[in-house]
Amino acid sequence: MFMVCACKKFRSKKLITDCQQITVNAISFPHQRETVFYAYAPCDKASRMADKIHLVSVLLEHLAGMDDSHLPIKIVHDPLGRPQLLLGDWDGPAISFSEGGGKIWAALCPDTSDIGIDAAGTDEFPKEYPFGRVFHAQELQHALRLAGGDSEKAAALLWSIKEAAVKALGCAFHLVDPRQICVYPSAAEKDGRYAFTVSLLGKALVRFPMMANRGILVQSLFQEKMWLSIALLSWQLIRTERP
Repeated sequence: MFMVCACKKFRSKKLITDCQQITVNAISFPHQRETVFYAYAPCDKASRMADKIHLVSVLLEHLAGMDDSHLPIKIVHDPLGRPQLLLGDWDGPAISFSEGGGKIWAALCPDTSDIGIDAAGTDEFPKEYPFGRVFHAQELQHALRLAGGDSEKAAALLWSIKEAAVKALGCAFHLVDPRQICVYPSAAEKDGRYAFTVSLLGKALVRFPMMANRGILVQSLFQEKMWLSIALLSWQLIRTERP
């Protein structure tokens, strides 16, 4: 367990930087009240857990009503690898991590929702990649339009969306196949981000029947040679609307 000491922050409405130059970004999703905070730090395999703890401590300071810098922070994982945040003896907000481009990314949101974040580089999807075994034709066509016809960039976008979505579900790709996820066309670009809706198909709906007629909201941003996608799943909304 790591004890985290807070660093004084210089705050602004959108971008906040801590004493170790970690910039926190805040995004909102359509028709959702929750604000999602995300940030990254350089990835060092020798200190990966300490880097995650530090990222969490920075993000917690910007989540509305959170002031837990005096509590020990611990990150544990369930059998499927889903991270869970513990603040002392209490469950913390939903958290998700991803590594890519030499960075470790973290996203945090209120505990009424679940969160998933994924970073995918274009170099992970060469032209000989079996696109048809992972992506549906219609979603790939739309991604190609957004990527200016670049198949590597389009595939990285779709993969980051799908992996962020299954991280929000809490199962990653252990229980859901990539083709059991459908990515619907995005809304227009806003502030450099694209907004998507993701739904489950086939056997995935058998495993997650509560997702029938429900979508997972995803926002994606292209940075250098990689896509960063953040998925939000509001269980409060699902409980409210289920018959």
